[in-house]
Amino acid sequence: MAHWIKHPSELEARHQQRPARIGLDTEFIRERTYWPQLALVQMAVNDEILLIDPLIPGMTDALRPWLEDTAILKVMHSASEDLVAFKCACGALPRPLFDTQIGAALAGIGGGMGYQKLVAEITGTTLPKGETRSDWMRRPLSPAQLEYAADDVEYLFALHDAIDRRLHELGRQAWMQDDAQRLLAGVDNDEGERWPHLSMRAAQFLDTDAQRRLLRLLRWRDQQARQSDKPRSWILDNELAATLARTPPTDHDALLRLFERFPKAPRKLSQAVWQTLQTPLPDEDQAPQPLPATDANKAAIKRLQDAVARHGSELGLPDGLLASRKHLEALLQNGDWPAPLAGWRRQQLEPLLRPLLAKPESTR
Repeated sequence: MAHWIKHPSELEARHQQRPARIGLDTEFIRERTYWPQLALVQMAVNDEILLIDPLIPGMTDALRPWLEDTAILKVMHSASEDLVAFKCACGALPRPLFDTQIGAALAGIGGGMGYQKLVAEITGTTLPKGETRSDWMRRPLSPAQLEYAADDVEYLFALHDAIDRRLHELGRQAWMQDDAQRLLAGVDNDEGERWPHLSMRAAQFLDTDAQRRLLRLLRWRDQQARQSDKPRSWILDNELAATLARTPPTDHDALLRLFERFPKAPRKLSQAVWQTLQTPLPDEDQAPQPLPATDANKAAIKRLQDAVARHGSELGLPDGLLASRKHLEALLQNGDWPAPLAGWRRQQLEPLLRPLLAKPESTR
């Protein structure tokens, strides 16, 4: 039976019990904002499920000690966006963290598994999916919403027990801790991606000057989205950003004429867009360029991907868990190991990939 927490003092009193672990999940709204709006927190404590209303004054303050208490393990599933919601609402992140989606992948159970699928795989229980698109900001929440919310934490301890046991058998508990720490650090130190143009496929086909213009636009867009709390695409969509970078307008009037071809163009921000296009960034000459799409590079990436896939299969890991194409491209291009490939991944991959990276310069 789930218990609705109506006052911060109820949460504070339960914290005095100091359980060894809790299960955590959130419901949030992010459709019209950059930052997630925390709407509900579900917490499994011993044999009790607490439904916590963060909209009640003082409730996020009462939540903070739970999140910061390092003596309490926080068990969550696919926690990345929940972590951002906690950081925004409570100013704290749940440490230490055990993410059952990450753990299931490392244990060889399955990669990127949703909560319902993982619960069915481990416990044999089939959960309904009926309230995934509910309005979680409304009050009161419906009985169906409350039941769905409680289900999201009811089986976390069973998942944790099964996955942790498997990780122990495989000697991969340190891998789990490494990945959880990296996830937390990524949220804690999020100041925006330094080189966002590398994630856009269109950047591969732009010359150096155009790539720098694209970098200026994407950094400006991210800053504007954060400050205005609006989705990035509402500020400037990718297609328009790439068009402006490829063929920059000659003056502000030409920019406005170009905007007429794009219904969602940010006309009210046209002056800011024009200024951004014209203003070099202090570090843009350091910006790495996307790996050129040459036949030699494609072949080199294919060799790296095949080697990683074979090793991942030998370890019983899901495809893509060891290294993504994006990170392999960065490794091939400059020889430096990207941060996401540090730790246990580098230990596994470096002996394997070093011979493949030692190629003539023409293949890079």
